[in-house]
Amino acid sequence: MTDRLVIAAVQANPIVGAVERNEALARDLLAQACAAGADLALFSELFLTGYPPEDLALKPALWMASRAAVERLAGATANGCAALVGAIWPPEIPGGRPRNALAYLADGVVKGVAFKCDLPNYGVFDEKRIFDAGMGPEVFELKGVKIGVPICEDIWDKAVCAEVKAKGAELILVPNGSPFRVTADDERMDVARARVAETGLPLIYVNQVGGQDELVFDGGSFALQADGALAMRLAMFEDRLALTTWERGERGWSCVEAPMEDWCAGAEEIYRAMVLGLRDYVRKSGFPGVLLGLSGGVDSAITAVAAADALGPDAVRCFMLPSRYTSRESLEDAADCAARLGVRLDEIRIEPAVGAFAEMLTPLYEGRAPDITEENIQARIRGLSLMALSNKLGHMLLTTGNKSEMAVGYATLYGDMCGGYNVLKDLYKTDVYAVCVWRNANNPFGVADNPIPERILTKPPSAELRPDQKDQDSLPEYAELDAILHGLVEEEATLDEIVARGHHPDTVERVQRLLYSSEYKRRQAPPGVKIGRRAFGRDRRYPIVNGFRDKASR
Repeated sequence: MTDRLVIAAVQANPIVGAVERNEALARDLLAQACAAGADLALFSELFLTGYPPEDLALKPALWMASRAAVERLAGATANGCAALVGAIWPPEIPGGRPRNALAYLADGVVKGVAFKCDLPNYGVFDEKRIFDAGMGPEVFELKGVKIGVPICEDIWDKAVCAEVKAKGAELILVPNGSPFRVTADDERMDVARARVAETGLPLIYVNQVGGQDELVFDGGSFALQADGALAMRLAMFEDRLALTTWERGERGWSCVEAPMEDWCAGAEEIYRAMVLGLRDYVRKSGFPGVLLGLSGGVDSAITAVAAADALGPDAVRCFMLPSRYTSRESLEDAADCAARLGVRLDEIRIEPAVGAFAEMLTPLYEGRAPDITEENIQARIRGLSLMALSNKLGHMLLTTGNKSEMAVGYATLYGDMCGGYNVLKDLYKTDVYAVCVWRNANNPFGVADNPIPERILTKPPSAELRPDQKDQDSLPEYAELDAILHGLVEEEATLDEIVARGHHPDTVERVQRLLYSSEYKRRQAPPGVKIGRRAFGRDRRYPIVNGFRDKASR
């Protein structure tokens, strides 16, 4: 029995479904851990298959590939350190469902398999429809030391960790696939500290890093001493292989050496999530770069900046598509932003197409005054043009609508909503400005200092689809709109509760009406980075046809 263990925390970036690629990555990282003197390498949840696999996990071919990868990887532990690696495990009986598993590999063989007990079924998670749950947590033995291995959600149920303790565990090692949201790091730490306090056992929490569709996994792995003190903290949004050294004393195990890196917060945390989500979505999808319409407004500006930071300026193409209503200031601001970033900007005037549509359709509009129809045609000409460029150049088109606009339908289907991905999808307009201010003051990826011209941040937002148009002609001021939307979307607050915060009943009812009536648009919107507690789509699934309306007391 040893009194010293070196455990490698492997915070890495798998790709869902890419079993052979993930196996190769695991093999390389395991070799690095062994070379560094580790006794055990702890990988994140479902590392070999990627997380979350969604209904891909129901394919028997994936089960077989996953188990075969586990057995091959076991061979790499014959003369080196052991490994705990996540994988999908086939059902034991015909007609059963697979399980979310953690395989214990040592001495060249699969020494044991643990199964996730508490399957999450809320928010972005629906594991109960995919997996069968384990009957109880497992405890494995390494060099005479008993190690409990609850999997991710298992530590949110104190009964699972209590059972681990009852089975004699001396350390708790937790593999996780916990997606980013702005409150996640505090929530995870609170839960982990509660389990440590209840069991009196130290804990290592290893989380996945990287983007997967709308989700971003921020890493942020950590370790706690038996008294709840922080023993290790790994950087967020970055790959890490970190060694933690543990020694047994009179009061049990304690960490005597481990890295302690800073965590980001606030606007920086949001921006790094945006960049990582975009980078991985584009690269894992196989696109060489991105393009977008750069309008001279704040949303397209920060989208261009995030794209340049994520992929490099050479992989970003921007296009200005002015109409007769586009101001000289917008043309200048777009050009200035592109120059600061070092990205190519081309101009395509849409007036010829606008004229052609007017000539084609005006006879059918007889007796009808100009209205939003003509505004939408401009947006759709821009969308059509950008999609054509995306097809021809092979670059993914980014759309630039923020959460405030998408919430109330202030966007044009098949127009400015065209695109393959949206880094602003879960950012309210006020958050967009906060991120812009942070990015102008910081250059975390070395691409450009102060990339957003000040005038973009100070001028009133406008779609510029009619003379002297301003967003606030159609919407409440964004500070008020966002406060109301936060109550309706993030909190599911009643209208009376929101009115009590100082908002007029008519305004609150109008915002609610716009929110519900725009569901059909959001169903057709591209995916985007999840930032907050309730992103449109996977977190918030409302019916398109919906007759319910709350009423405010008067």
